[in-house]
Amino acid sequence: MRKSIATVSVSGTLTEKLAAIAAAGFDGVEIFENDLLVSPHPPEEIRARAADLGLTIDLYQPFRDFECVPGPLLAANLERAEHKFRVMERLGADLLLVCSNVSPATIRDDDLAAEHLRLLAERAAEHGVRVAYEALAWGRHVNEYLHAWRVVNMADHPALGTCLDSFHILSRGSDPIGIEAIPGEKIFFLQLADAPLLAMDVLQWSRHHRCFPGQGTFDLARLVRHTLNAGYAGPLSLEVFNDHFRQAGTGRTARDGMRSLIALEGELEGASHPSVPTGFAFAELGGTGELGEVLGALGFARTGAHATKPVELWSQGEARLLLNATGTQAPALVAIGLDSPHPTGAVKHAESLLSPVLPRERAPEDAPLDAVAAPDGTEIFFCDTAWLTDFGPGAAAPGEITHIDHVALTQPLHYFDEAALFYRSVLGLQPQESLELPDPYGLLRSKAMSSAPGGDVRMVLNIAQVGAGHTPWQHVALATGDLLATARRLRADHPDLLLPIPANYYDDLEARHDVDPELRELGVLYDRDEHGGEFLHLYTITIGRVFFEIVQRTGGYQGYGALNAPIRLAVQHAGQPMMSQ
Repeated sequence: MRKSIATVSVSGTLTEKLAAIAAAGFDGVEIFENDLLVSPHPPEEIRARAADLGLTIDLYQPFRDFECVPGPLLAANLERAEHKFRVMERLGADLLLVCSNVSPATIRDDDLAAEHLRLLAERAAEHGVRVAYEALAWGRHVNEYLHAWRVVNMADHPALGTCLDSFHILSRGSDPIGIEAIPGEKIFFLQLADAPLLAMDVLQWSRHHRCFPGQGTFDLARLVRHTLNAGYAGPLSLEVFNDHFRQAGTGRTARDGMRSLIALEGELEGASHPSVPTGFAFAELGGTGELGEVLGALGFARTGAHATKPVELWSQGEARLLLNATGTQAPALVAIGLDSPHPTGAVKHAESLLSPVLPRERAPEDAPLDAVAAPDGTEIFFCDTAWLTDFGPGAAAPGEITHIDHVALTQPLHYFDEAALFYRSVLGLQPQESLELPDPYGLLRSKAMSSAPGGDVRMVLNIAQVGAGHTPWQHVALATGDLLATARRLRADHPDLLLPIPANYYDDLEARHDVDPELRELGVLYDRDEHGGEFLHLYTITIGRVFFEIVQRTGGYQGYGALNAPIRLAVQHAGQPMMSQ
């Protein structure tokens, strides 16, 4: 299907927006009126620029507060419309979006609404323009899509149809199945936006929190299927109002929008993900310094070295960590290797979603290993077992750690929604819980994703909205079958490695749960879910940007100990000794 996007969805000047939208691969564009009004270029020049870029101008919007007004206002509204039509002729746009009236002065009268819209359609037709009437979710009297359709049907003019907007439909909880009652030729346009589920005024929700398909909670695939079943043949068009998108890079946001439509189109076609990862092959840490000492203290052994690169393999059980000495940056998590049943298919899928393979220097004898960049710059590798041959015949070291349980990545503020879409569409991970947690200097937003509920690949995406000067932390969580035994050894041999936990935490914990008093002595944190599943975990101090967590899950526990995250954040911020800055 053709793909379009409203200029309001991305940042920049109108000409910058058009260039970025075209570069992202869109076929058309909705011109948001304000973008044209503030542009120094006349409509004819915008029309020519769009054509040169291969973009059609699919819609001009919005025209507000037209129908059901008292008699004296109708003439003024028609004069306003005539001006819009003349602008559209210069712009080369033949479809005008008309939003349902929100004015308190609006008259509740469907017959009058139909009469006014018929007059508008007659005027539009004289200019070669059509009108798409849309029910705003906060419209004064018309706020449901089927109500808007009834008015359009009553008006009965060939130049008048309806515009369906997923946000206005789904934010009200309306069932989109009714779309199939609308003749396809009368659905003039389809606008798509996702959104997180928020309990707030629908106007503020719409103006600030829309996002691209796959980044929120709406079932857009179902809505689009009903629209296609009705016979709609126009473009899939994105109309997103989002504060962060307006501040993010124009080209980056446009590409993310295109990725969302490609993924949605795949969902509509019933395409399955070609290679959902089955586990963690490795986590790669950049920088050296104390990292080797820390891994040794945690029970890891150096089991190999790359034949052509300054990279070491450290292993314990099925947990594998790579130490990359390239560069001089502070220690940080720089790459994640994922076990993939079909690495080649995974790479092709990533490329189809606008995630190109990263260039890599590779010696002839190196195992083939391709990676794409996640939004925060972390490299994501798709692996089979061949990668291990680059590190020689070394065997895995026995120990208490069994495997990598999850990784947590702190995202730049403007990339959070992009990251959620990347991991969902490119890797096939499914969103789990989303939380907002208090930080001593702000707020931590967190979204968990996994290969399935209880799957072997778990990732936690965080945004640390804190004051300036605070390092965005990352961490690798390592699983063990006996956390208390691990804690006893570390407490005895490397007490300075563990993050100290306040006594107040244990006073409260013991008031809530009947727990082993040894947890207090060892600095182990505890959580329990509603089904009786339990979670034991502890943290190391921070090394550069990264720290380690050791966890034990029992009884089918699927969470991440989120209740304890504010304790960890407070201790980290309190200036506990850092091994490197």
